[in-house]
Amino acid sequence: MQSGQELIIGIDAGTSVIKAVAFDLTGRQIAAASVRNKYVSGADGSATQSLGQTWKDCIAALRGLGAKVEDLAGRTAAISVTGQGDGTWLVGSSNRPVADAWLWLDARAAPTVVSLAGGQANRARFEETGTGLNTCQQGAQLAHMDRVMPELLDLAETALHCKDWLYLNFTGVRATDPSEASFTFGNFRTRRYSPVAIDALGLTHRRALLPDVLDGSEITHPLSSEAANACGLLAGTPVSLGYVDMVMTALGAGVRSSGRNAACSTIGSTGVHLRAKPVADVHLNREGTGYVIALPIPGTVTQVQTNMGSTINIDWLLDMAGYLMAEAGKPASHADLVARIDRWFFESQPGAVLYHPYISEAGERGPFVNAQARAGFSGLSVRHGFPDLVRAVVEGLALATRDCYAAMGDVPQELRVTGGAVRSSALRRSLSASVNAPIRLSRREETGAAGAAMMAAVAIGAYPTMDDCIAEWVTPLLGEAEQPVAAEAARFDLLFSAYADIRKAMPAAWQTLATAAAMPPVT
Repeated sequence: MQSGQELIIGIDAGTSVIKAVAFDLTGRQIAAASVRNKYVSGADGSATQSLGQTWKDCIAALRGLGAKVEDLAGRTAAISVTGQGDGTWLVGSSNRPVADAWLWLDARAAPTVVSLAGGQANRARFEETGTGLNTCQQGAQLAHMDRVMPELLDLAETALHCKDWLYLNFTGVRATDPSEASFTFGNFRTRRYSPVAIDALGLTHRRALLPDVLDGSEITHPLSSEAANACGLLAGTPVSLGYVDMVMTALGAGVRSSGRNAACSTIGSTGVHLRAKPVADVHLNREGTGYVIALPIPGTVTQVQTNMGSTINIDWLLDMAGYLMAEAGKPASHADLVARIDRWFFESQPGAVLYHPYISEAGERGPFVNAQARAGFSGLSVRHGFPDLVRAVVEGLALATRDCYAAMGDVPQELRVTGGAVRSSALRRSLSASVNAPIRLSRREETGAAGAAMMAAVAIGAYPTMDDCIAEWVTPLLGEAEQPVAAEAARFDLLFSAYADIRKAMPAAWQTLATAAAMPPVT
């Protein structure tokens, strides 16, 4: 690190947006730029993204950041990149893309997942990876490709993830990180590939597709001249390969601080719920669901459960309200409706209306996996109005959060939260009451990019350990603890009991509904 190089760039390549964020070495955010991502969904369940366009969009985000920060190139000490998890980004000869990437949203591997999940080797794979099998994962997608389109894999030389693809473009190095390597193909205890897991997926003969594993808090590679010219940065700038975006976001938001492990929930389009733990404390559930994902801290992992749909449930309800208001000649924007959520919530009376937030057409993946799971209200009566529906949906997200943490063992003693939705006092109050624990809001604006930048900060020696970096970058930005209301916590105990009973009774009904939906229309 040379004199005057006092900035670190964190890149967070999400599903919908690529962000490039500049931080100073103490963690203060200087500026940010973003570019919308583009992906294509098909009627066959496909969800694909162009590798070439993703790299171009990353370049555009960095160029946009350069327009906001004077002498960004000369002042940058390091770059780090994280991105959307799971999915399959295949590259072949001369590092050229073999095909568009299969994203984590892609559902085409579902038949192979059903087949593999029913196999005798699946529990052994789960014990190695700590991760339930689902269509999102690269392992399931590669196994499906190998069964139905082996010619695609025959053309490939390496299977990467989103951030790995960008790292390849930055440095010319094909690699992945310990988090994605271990939760898909490896052992979370060793952070290395596991022959047991690979064999259980039927991919031993495709082992050569898996890239080397490197830890970006220990190893960097120099920015290539070609990438530097494209991005407007200096060749030779150290580049760090971050861990997957879920744990980078949690790291930046406070899943660990003051040397202590905690819980962290990101409430966005999906709900991501993580608990940092020593490896020995991981609780693998009987159902075989969730993830165990390494943190860039020795001996420490996150145990994770994720809801397929979180705030998209609120979006759906508000879209219904907006439609009715427009029909009545009183149109309102989505932003106007979002601003009314807390008012509607506190206008309603606490009652016994439950909402199961399985609004995604992909069903649910945490803490159970069922592609046919669907949302629904329970307990409605004629006295309930729209504000009661708003309360039920908000509380449903809180109950789903508790459901996820319960699958990991005891509920957390404190919950750190991030994501745009948690600016809602109604949602924070519901989350705190549901898990019956204090809640702390991270004031960090770009937590994913910050988590990645923290890895680079440690890698270049700006901090001796990750905990030292956390003490300056994360802990001071945690808000005051908001305590649960005792009466509300008692009510949520009752609501959760009913919530769990109903969702465990629903699979047969969901199956029947799926059968009915698949019937041809009557003409």
